[in-house]
Amino acid sequence: MARAEDGHDLWLRYRALPAAQADAGRTLAAALAAPDASPTQIATREELLRGLGGLFGAAPAATARIDRDGVLVAGTPASSPVLAKLGLDLSALGDEGYLVRSLRIDGHAATVIAANSDIGVLYGAFHFLRLAQSGQSLSGLDVRETPKVKVRVLNHWDNLDRYVERGYAGQSIWDWHKLPGWLDPRYTDYARANASIGINGTVLNNVNTSAQMLTPQYLEKARALAGVLRPYGLKVYLSARFSAPIEIGGLQTADPLDPAVRRWWQAKADEIYRAIPDFGGFLVKANSEGQPGPQDYGRSHADGANMLAQALAPHGGIVMWRAFVYSHEEPDDRGKQAYSEFVPHDDRFAANVLVQVKNGAIDFQPREPFHPLFGAMPKTPLMMEFQITKEYLGFATHLAYLAPMYQEALQADTHARGPGSTVARVVDGSLEGHALTGMAGVANIGSDRNWSGSQFDQANWYAFGRLAWDPHADAAQIARDWTRMTFSTDPAVVTPIVDMMMGSREAVVDYMTPLGLHHLMGRGHHYGPAPWVEGGPRADWTSVYYHRADARGIGFDRSASGSNAVAQYAPAVAAQFGDIATVPEPFLLWFHHVPWDHRMASGRILWDELVHRYGRGVDYVASMRRTWAGLAGRIDAERHAEVAAFLAIQEQEAQWWRDASIAYFQTFSKRPLPKGEKLPPHPLAYYQSLQFPFAPGDGK
Repeated sequence: MARAEDGHDLWLRYRALPAAQADAGRTLAAALAAPDASPTQIATREELLRGLGGLFGAAPAATARIDRDGVLVAGTPASSPVLAKLGLDLSALGDEGYLVRSLRIDGHAATVIAANSDIGVLYGAFHFLRLAQSGQSLSGLDVRETPKVKVRVLNHWDNLDRYVERGYAGQSIWDWHKLPGWLDPRYTDYARANASIGINGTVLNNVNTSAQMLTPQYLEKARALAGVLRPYGLKVYLSARFSAPIEIGGLQTADPLDPAVRRWWQAKADEIYRAIPDFGGFLVKANSEGQPGPQDYGRSHADGANMLAQALAPHGGIVMWRAFVYSHEEPDDRGKQAYSEFVPHDDRFAANVLVQVKNGAIDFQPREPFHPLFGAMPKTPLMMEFQITKEYLGFATHLAYLAPMYQEALQADTHARGPGSTVARVVDGSLEGHALTGMAGVANIGSDRNWSGSQFDQANWYAFGRLAWDPHADAAQIARDWTRMTFSTDPAVVTPIVDMMMGSREAVVDYMTPLGLHHLMGRGHHYGPAPWVEGGPRADWTSVYYHRADARGIGFDRSASGSNAVAQYAPAVAAQFGDIATVPEPFLLWFHHVPWDHRMASGRILWDELVHRYGRGVDYVASMRRTWAGLAGRIDAERHAEVAAFLAIQEQEAQWWRDASIAYFQTFSKRPLPKGEKLPPHPLAYYQSLQFPFAPGDGK
């Protein structure tokens, strides 16, 4: 029966399965043989008891022997005498992989969850629970899973005052004022959720960080959090402010080549590891958006990263050095700068440095071509950075399932070593043979009861974890798994919800930034349409810098006749993107300034196609509303009502994006709307007059 829920349980709801499935599950997992001698073993055992008890209506009985059918054995050969005797080949599983297998032990039907480490067993337990919760068969199992990416982290853009930059789900979940004395039970639920999808690290604080994070007072708070997260396999990382030696260290410089500065960072690393022995390392934003960095002293990004890497290396820590950079001087194309600053230093970064690169070269836009750094730095491991929080895709109220966007970037072919040199192969290290690999997601988590500000935004957290574990995974399958665990295993519910999700991101692209347009949102807060934004301290913070609409056409010319940003890609990709006849239409206006009467694949001229795309996005949201309304009675009333309200907001705002954008761009195209298309209900001046000084999430 449907019952009221608020979304707090995420995809770990463990609600009772239909009777036939529950009966079959109880038969296959009637008893549990699992050790409980370590914190991780206890966490694994408790999760299995909680999950199986909820799903099957009764928790499995505890046992130490295989004296009946239906025993579930979970452990390592070192922790489980049963597994030690079986002699399973676990050699290829590494430290985090696991085996889930149905077999016979002493003549009895059993299931084993086996790994080389307690964390691997925990991951395997969550996989088993996912199979059960999503209504899949638990018989005849033979699953071997290992993560394809080593460092799988959330980046919290959380400030010490609990404000979350680009956060749309309330305050930071880290209550710094009450730490370390009060450890909110929510921290454990956070750890459980992350472990269930294989995330193994968390950066606690904002990349626009305060040096106070590295003071003894806050390191003690971080130590307390690390103690909660550790049993679930999550390492703690910290964003480090490059100028900390000056701000809290009493030095006169932060020059990375200065011996005193290097000694300060080495001492700070030693201090951190005394408090947190398994500390993961530093995330650094430097020489970007006003943040201090090595270029302030005439040094390179490699100089800065390597200084920190040297301090961390004796302890096994890593540096995640962000490649999101742009200079104070206005470039000819801001999208080119990261390539220009990092590629010349490809062979200079220390072995424990990951260069963290956004999926696109501008800034988490609804659609961007893959970042040209991927494939251009073969000697340096590049770490993917995705944004889970929807800074540019409707905040928390718009339904935009982001896994198709992540998949689009990961499956893009860099051609760095010929066809098949996908971004996913760069990220997982297989293209160039890197052992240190990583993927980061800018978290959408906050203090809201549903964690993410909306029910469907939970899916983006979930999908990020699944794709960080395996960058080659399928977005649609991930959506199906999430829907079955979050709402229902009923195909009449799963199919329409997954269909909604899979088209939702494309709809946002259509009503916000069709055909390769980008950076058209409101200034600062990034809420709502504002393609007219111009002026201010620098041109590349404005919309007009990017769309360049005029009487002739629209779009940013990045071909050889323009900024030549295409030259930063491999020749095959550059040739495709650089030719208006071959560039994929989704990237047309990203790479070319195109005449308004350019003939599109549909047969329409560009202006008509642009108007059509805007309207198509609005229509898709309307169709999602109808689909969701049709699920009334099949979804618990509380969550159904919330999603319905948010979809209504989304349709209203999608229409606003469409109308404001068309009203503005029509002043350049001077063309009528195509037949059947409605004029915006207000003049352009009305849309330009709207102000939102208190829109959430602004980092300024």
